Amino acid sequence: MRLQQLRYLCEIANHNLNLSKAAESLHTSQPGISRQIQLLEEELAVDIFVRNGKRIVKITPPGQAIIEIAKKMLSNAESLKQIGQEFSDKASGTLVIATTHTQARYALPPVIKCFTERYPKVKLILRQGSPTQISTLVSSGEADLAIATEAIELFQELVMLPCYQWNRSIIVPPKHPLLKQQPLTLEAIAQYPIITYDFAFTGRSKINQAFESKKLTPNVVLTAIDADVIKTYVELGLGIGILAKMAFDPQRDKQLREIDAGHLFEPSTTRIGISRTSYLRSYVYDFIEMFAPHLKQDSVKAAMKSKRIIPAQDSPATTE
Repeated sequence: MRLQQLRYLCEIANHNLNLSKAAESLHTSQPGISRQIQLLEEELAVDIFVRNGKRIVKITPPGQAIIEIAKKMLSNAESLKQIGQEFSDKASGTLVIATTHTQARYALPPVIKCFTERYPKVKLILRQGSPTQISTLVSSGEADLAIATEAIELFQELVMLPCYQWNRSIIVPPKHPLLKQQPLTLEAIAQYPIITYDFAFTGRSKINQAFESKKLTPNVVLTAIDADVIKTYVELGLGIGILAKMAFDPQRDKQLREIDAGHLFEPSTTRIGISRTSYLRSYVYDFIEMFAPHLKQDSVKAAMKSKRIIPAQDSPATTE
């Protein structure tokens, strides 16, 4: 049994049993992958996949268990490499951060600037996606950290580290009637077309819950994964926007006006997700502390060994 065979196995599973895509991802040939999987099945004396001719159509029950163990073995192998790198050169390496657009665009820039100044030899990679997508990247070992608001808690193999709480703003064109609404109410907001986040993103569930609690049905005419897209369509007059407070910048967004809506919605918590089986290099702990100063290395290590939840802090000055 070789690690390469386990990589082939996991890659096939990651690509929904598509051998061609798995081979392309691994920069190898499809027949080569098929042969190595057959050798592994012969060694283990069990079928990992159900086949229809040469096509893989399903994972067998023992195959499911084997793939889960293979993922852990590959993760442990990667951790061994990380340990070697840690002691050979503590200040160089790669940090892959999977996150949403809002975090990448508005919360992370000052942290990344500080980090790159401290660790100029560390290569930073940002991978954007939905909370579910980025959590999957960390779970599979393709990213070191997931930073998001929604969905991380659904991944039991990830340690959740609450970073800070934040709330929302309503954005409108200048002279919009809502600017004179005192106090601002959900009933008043519901009278206008609404542009906001896609359901899977950035605390959208809190928005829905607030309207449902008042038995209101908001007229959501457009959803997007990108706060800048939301602002663009508000500028065009398609509706009013509901977005993260951190995503509005008076200096940049001069064609819009902001109304605080923190009293209307429950706050959301941004979290960092880390695989329980990963080995974190020292600069990763430093990055976490830069992003959330209350997350010291000792508390992160303790959380990774247990299921203790660290309380979230208020939004840092860099994001509010």
